[in-house]
Amino acid sequence: MFLLLYLVVLIDVKEFLLTEGSTVAALCPKGYFPCGNLTRCLPRAFHCDGANDCENGADEENCGDTSGWATIFGTVHGNANNVAFTQECFLNQYPQGCDCKAMELECVNAGLTSVPTISSNVTLLSLKKNRIHSLPGKVFIKYPELEKIFLQYNCIRHVSRRAFFGLYNLQILYLSHNCITSLRPGVFKDLHQLTWLILDDNPITRISQRLFTGLNSLFFLSMVNNYLEALPRQMCAHMPQLNWIDLEGNRIKYFTNSTFLLCESLTVLFLPRNQIDYVPEKTFSSLKNLGELDLSSNMIMELPPHIFKDLKLLQKLSLSSNPLLYLHKNQFESLKQLQSLDLDRIEIPNINTQMFQHMKNLSHIYFKNFRYCSYAPHVRVCMPLTDGISSFEDLLANNILRIFVWVIAFITCFGNLFVIGMRSFIKAENTTHAMSIKILCCADCLMGVYLFFIGLFDMKYRGQYQKYALLWMESLQCRLMGFLAMLSTEVSVLLLTYLTVEKFLVIVFPFSNIRPGKWQTSVILICIWIMGFLIAVIPFWNEDYFGNFYGKNGVCFPLYDDQTEDFGSKGYSLGIFLGVNLLAFLIIVSAYITMFCSIQKTALQTSEVRNHIGREVAVANRFFFIVFSDAICWIPVFVIKILSLFRVEIPGTITSWIVIFFLPVNSALNPILYTLTTSFFKDKLKQWLHKPWRKVIFKTKKKSLSTSIVWTDDFSSLKLEVLNKINLGDSIVKPVS
Repeated sequence: MFLLLYLVVLIDVKEFLLTEGSTVAALCPKGYFPCGNLTRCLPRAFHCDGANDCENGADEENCGDTSGWATIFGTVHGNANNVAFTQECFLNQYPQGCDCKAMELECVNAGLTSVPTISSNVTLLSLKKNRIHSLPGKVFIKYPELEKIFLQYNCIRHVSRRAFFGLYNLQILYLSHNCITSLRPGVFKDLHQLTWLILDDNPITRISQRLFTGLNSLFFLSMVNNYLEALPRQMCAHMPQLNWIDLEGNRIKYFTNSTFLLCESLTVLFLPRNQIDYVPEKTFSSLKNLGELDLSSNMIMELPPHIFKDLKLLQKLSLSSNPLLYLHKNQFESLKQLQSLDLDRIEIPNINTQMFQHMKNLSHIYFKNFRYCSYAPHVRVCMPLTDGISSFEDLLANNILRIFVWVIAFITCFGNLFVIGMRSFIKAENTTHAMSIKILCCADCLMGVYLFFIGLFDMKYRGQYQKYALLWMESLQCRLMGFLAMLSTEVSVLLLTYLTVEKFLVIVFPFSNIRPGKWQTSVILICIWIMGFLIAVIPFWNEDYFGNFYGKNGVCFPLYDDQTEDFGSKGYSLGIFLGVNLLAFLIIVSAYITMFCSIQKTALQTSEVRNHIGREVAVANRFFFIVFSDAICWIPVFVIKILSLFRVEIPGTITSWIVIFFLPVNSALNPILYTLTTSFFKDKLKQWLHKPWRKVIFKTKKKSLSTSIVWTDDFSSLKLEVLNKINLGDSIVKPVS
């Protein structure tokens, strides 16, 4: 009675605080919350961040989620297991090895195989951790004053239907952590005063409606980690006062509209970690007093649009870890008193601000994606606090990322622009190759431009990103930045593949005439840019199918590392990164391995070349660094995409490092690998410094054909000069100044 009175008082206090809080909060703009009774307002990012930003410290108060009744009942539930003995013993008879105080007896781990003989005036009997395997009929008949019985950890297998006969005063009964597979109907029929019944961790597979006959006063029923597959047709038919049901960790698959029909007193309903795949629309229609509902970790794929319409007093709702495909626009419209909403691990493809605006009292909300918090700006505490890339305060949450984005942007832009200038100023013998390199630098330079803009917008939104996050991710600027990054990435990948194939043909098939000329090269380069442009622009064509393809995170890059909400976005992203880019990477790796083997084989055919191992090492090193730069750029992306197919969750921090650091690696290193470290560039630099530069010419003789090959450590500028009348097998090595 005292507990019920306490709950009523608590409800009145909560309603008063909510009313007062709503009045003060109304003075603050959306996304800002008051400093207690002060008129000062702070953005959500400053609340519950561990620092006192309000003079009275109100921004760090009420940060814990205490909505619902779990805290209250959890305290009582926890204390029920701890038997405190503070008085002298008033029992005349009890076994040795037991502890007695007043009229309470505790025989824990005493080696008992049956209920012992004790004085009839005992009120509490704790027989935990013994070897009692059976409770025969009328085993407690001699103890009519018993109020509490604890029988945990006994591996009880059999409970007679009359085992608790005559216990009219019993209030708490613990049968958890035993081996009970079934309970016969009527086993509790004499327990008219029982308020707590704990049957946790028993392999009970079925329960009938008549099992609970006689439990007129039952307040709390817990059957956690049983094997239940279904509930009775009317769960509360014989338990009119039932206030709390905990059925976590069972195998329940379905409900009917009548399952909770008579549970009008129910305040807390826990059903997590079951196998529920569908909930009928009127399942909870009779639960007018329900304060907390937990349906997390089930297999629910769809919820009827008005399933919560009768839960006017609901304060806490958890739907996390369900494979929900869709949430209706007005799914939570009737939940005016809701204070805590858990939607963690749920994709919400149709999320919008109207979905949450009716819940004026909502103080805590939990999402799978950080960006969803932008759709509930009126909620004081929203989790997660970051997606690894952005935080409430900043577009780039990490200080290291902020530095790296500027450093890599500068290196990428300066390096590529420098190479474009050098290649334009210094005339190369192989003009088609030089043209390809300049086009590659143009594509890579776009990545630097993209990083510069990300850095600029990070500075623009510094300290107040949460306020503009939604507008930024849905803005045209964000989509254009994503388009620019995708264009740069794909054109660069296709160009590197083309350059690799070109080198492959020159080195592996030096006498073939299938190498493209200037006109063919121009056509190929134009086609590559068209392909890259189409890949980047296609998501704009059908927004209904692709959604906001480039606006899923603060850096506007479509590297999805989870089961994204739009099937079109997910499929297209996988097709690009695990289709086009993975195929290009495999072609590049296999081509360079083949080229290296070909060069080594040619070198071994001449004794003179064997003396020039340093040249081979230089070529091998060049090959290695090109393949290695491609690997560190793309392998992390491939791994993330493959893991996403297996529904492995990737921390957002890893994604941020890939987007800011790993993906631009090629764009930053390509100028170095393809120009600044080549012998062509070093040769020109030597000429400027008036230093001699030597090349080694290998001449190979053939009966009807002679070939002179200019070998340098720059295999990209390999040159063939076809001569006549040189026999195969003779070789001459001559230095050329």
